[in-house]
Amino acid sequence: NMSGKGKGKGKGGRGSGKSVSSSSKAGLQFPVARVGRYLKKGGYSSRVGVGAGVYLAAVLEYLCAEILELAGNAARDNKKTRIVPRHITLAVKNDEELNKLLGGVTIASGGVLPNIHAVLLPKKSSAKMSQSSMSQEY
Repeated sequence: NMSGKGKGKGKGGRGSGKSVSSSSKAGLQFPVARVGRYLKKGGYSSRVGVGAGVYLAAVLEYLCAEILELAGNAARDNKKTRIVPRHITLAVKNDEELNKLLGGVTIASGGVLPNIHAVLLPKKSSAKMSQSSMSQEY
């Protein structure tokens, strides 16, 4: 073989050895080929470009990483090493943009944000309390 590329498969070393996934080509963890396939099969459009799967996979991966980052912080705040649905809820509700994105979403066994309205909290000082109660008596 004169090309100096090693074990020849002809045409300048193309198609040599192991196959490389589209996800690794794009530098992503999310499955580019699967997302592309779902786009095609979903009937969202008559034609779907190759780049569409890459783009959507990248967006989904970013959103997932963002939520996991915040949920991990919430878990650490609660002195836990494992992320549970409660931590995901706290992460999403405390982040303005994620809360807007997932506004109509219910997370199973997620609970709610700890929140007590100021009106419902007990009064601060006892001296003022007795004064106001005195003025109420007729």
